[in-house]
Amino acid sequence: MTDALQHLTDLDPDDPRTESQQIANKLRAAILTRKLQPGEKLPSQPELASRYGVARETVKAALRVLTNERLIISRQGSGTFVRAQTERPVGLRPHVEAAFESAHVAIDFAGFGAETLRNTLSEVLDKVRAGRLTPESIAVRIMVSDMAVPMALPCRADTASDDPAIRKRQGRITRRAIESIVDDVEELADLGLVKSATAQVRIHGAAPLFKLYILNNEEAFFGFYPVVQHDVTIDGEAVSIFDPMGKDATLFQYSISAEDDTSTAAEYVMQARTWFDSLWNTISREYARD
Repeated sequence: MTDALQHLTDLDPDDPRTESQQIANKLRAAILTRKLQPGEKLPSQPELASRYGVARETVKAALRVLTNERLIISRQGSGTFVRAQTERPVGLRPHVEAAFESAHVAIDFAGFGAETLRNTLSEVLDKVRAGRLTPESIAVRIMVSDMAVPMALPCRADTASDDPAIRKRQGRITRRAIESIVDDVEELADLGLVKSATAQVRIHGAAPLFKLYILNNEEAFFGFYPVVQHDVTIDGEAVSIFDPMGKDATLFQYSISAEDDTSTAAEYVMQARTWFDSLWNTISREYARD
């Protein structure tokens, strides 16, 4: 029995509710109590049917209830997963890993420093190196703010004004993350582990206010950067700054495969793709690597 199945209790023959309603209730409880975590794959329909001794149509009816409640999401060819409605960036990894189960992987990121993307990709790319994930191609596009030009954020907290030293510090952080991503992705092609692997980076002059991930042109994760005040060390001195804080950004998930007819998720993903491409092809410019 899989770990996920172990979290599900038996049906009650004396319960007046239908079997599908009972199964939906048990899955819902496991999701809301985090026994099934955001991004975690649910047992397959045959596994659930066998677990409860019911027909697959009964299981399908239960899953439809949870889909309509936006608790789960189905990905064609991959299975059904707990939806990451208000998930922290650390929870992004299962969705990125699921994207790497496709033959052709496409990841677009727009945001501030790309640190979360680097940390997430490093774990997933390790599985490609180990042969546990076997995509044929990987295409990553990264679009970040240009810290070489004046910005509204990050800035000094005492005057709320731009400071080249603060931008220079953030530029170093961003460069480390970007260089790591590009090197790790391109290495996979150099080693012959994938047929094609590219990582393109472009920069623009707009201040970072939100982050956006688009996975395989099918899922979008969006989150606002909260602006926080904290102290950083610059040239050996403590400086108080206003900083867009990526680790505090709550992500909202949208998918083109959302089965709720009233959902705008599919339209959101398409608009996110349109926005990303429009910025990529207009005001952004190529990022110069060292």
